[in-house]
Amino acid sequence: MVREQANPTAPRSSAASAWAEEAATASVVALVEGPSDAAALTTLAQRHGRNLATEGVLVVPIGGATNIGHHLQVLTGAHPQLRVTGLCDADEERAYRRGLERAGLCVSATRERMKDLGFYVCDQDLEDELIRSLGARAVLEVFDQAGTLEKFHLYQRQPAHRRETLEEQLRGFVTNEKRRYARLFIGALDLHRVPGPLAGLLAHI
Repeated sequence: MVREQANPTAPRSSAASAWAEEAATASVVALVEGPSDAAALTTLAQRHGRNLATEGVLVVPIGGATNIGHHLQVLTGAHPQLRVTGLCDADEERAYRRGLERAGLCVSATRERMKDLGFYVCDQDLEDELIRSLGARAVLEVFDQAGTLEKFHLYQRQPAHRRETLEEQLRGFVTNEKRRYARLFIGALDLHRVPGPLAGLLAHI
C-alpha cells in the first residue's frame, strides 16, 4: 500500500490514474513531492510501531509539486470520500495551495487551512528540517556510522563548498542520496524532536 517510487517516465495522467486505482482500497492517501519524503514518513511510522500499509495508508510521491493539482483532481474525482493529505517544501507551497483550491477542497488555502486539511509545509525542505532537528554533530555521527564521513570531508574541501556554512554543506552533501539519508536521519532522531510538518502529517493519518 505504501508506494515509495513513482515511475518517472510515466505520463502524468496515467500515473495519477494508477494511483487512483490503488486508492480504491485505501483509507488515506498522503501526497508527497518525492521518494525521500515517502521514505521519511514510512520510517517515522515504523519507529512509532505503525505499519502504514496495513492501516490502509497509501503514500504517493507525485514527482514534483507542480503535479499536485492534477493528482488531487483525479483522486478526489474517483473517490470523493477519500481522505487526502500531503507534505511539501516551502518553495512549493503556492502550488499546493492552488491545487487544493482547484480540486475544490477549500476556497482560500492559507497555511493554517492547509494544516486543517492535513497538508503541511516544510521550512525550506524536509532535509533542512531533519538536519536542524538532529543538529550538526548528530548528522556527522550518522555519516560516520554510514561510512561516508570521509567522503563528506572531501566534499567540504571542494572549492565550490569551502565558504559555505556547515549546515549548507550538510544539506548539499545529502542531495544526491536523499532517500537513503532520510531513513538514516529518522532512525537517529530523538522522537521528541521530529520536525513539526512531518510529525503533523503522521498524526493526521
